[in-house]
Amino acid sequence: MKNTVLTFREAKEKGEKLTMLTAYDYSTAKLIDEAGVNSILVGDSLGNVILGYEDTLSVTMEDMIHHGAAVARGAKNALVIIDMPFMSYQTSVYDAVVNAGRLMKEGRAGAVKLEGGKEVCPQIKAIVAAGIPVVAHLGLTPQSINAFGGFKVQGKNEAAAKKLMEDAKAIEEAGAFAVVLECVPAKLAELITKELRIPTIGIGAGNICDGQVLVYQDMLGMFSDFTPKFVKRFATVGEVMKEAFSAYCREVQEGTFPAKEHEYTIADDVLEKLY
Repeated sequence: MKNTVLTFREAKEKGEKLTMLTAYDYSTAKLIDEAGVNSILVGDSLGNVILGYEDTLSVTMEDMIHHGAAVARGAKNALVIIDMPFMSYQTSVYDAVVNAGRLMKEGRAGAVKLEGGKEVCPQIKAIVAAGIPVVAHLGLTPQSINAFGGFKVQGKNEAAAKKLMEDAKAIEEAGAFAVVLECVPAKLAELITKELRIPTIGIGAGNICDGQVLVYQDMLGMFSDFTPKFVKRFATVGEVMKEAFSAYCREVQEGTFPAKEHEYTIADDVLEKLY
């Protein structure tokens, strides 16, 4: 059954957990969709795991549209949410609405996601007023990594925790239908989850959140540049891939691949006419 904004609202009301994974291409999106995941996030994490950047800041609107559209073609039931990249919404409310619209029209998104609290509430309100569903993102917001001074847990002291709670309530009031909480102490995330009417999606925020999200390369052991504490490896696909690539190289070099069963045939009398 097609997942929508209503799916998220009803899950919160019923106490049912929501599942979300990232994807950046058609074939992966199709597999995730067939597994029954509620939502696919086309994250600007593609800057790290697909494009090889050190952070997400260099990701462009064109990158997000290109990968988002590919994912949308593979996802028939999952709600496709596309990240708004750095400086696509911070500059003005006008830019935010225009770029969110591009992600919907060209990227075929079902919703967009942007980072920040009270400071981006005008953008959230305007995007929602344009008929575009918005997911907010609080806690460790990777686009602000330079301001944070690195990848650090957020909301650990009283002032920071209070700000997170205030931001969460503000983005809900602005019209966001869900919020991602990243690298937030579990007990604080639990408190925010209980205070909000909209679902919380945790990543490094404990298991009391209304749902969870992971980068699929992390949970499959396909990305080893760094592994956050909150990641659980559900399979070691990266090792399987390397073994397969090595076996391919070995068989090509030995001349055992391709074998007879991989060849096409031609009649001998046809070949004889070529001499």
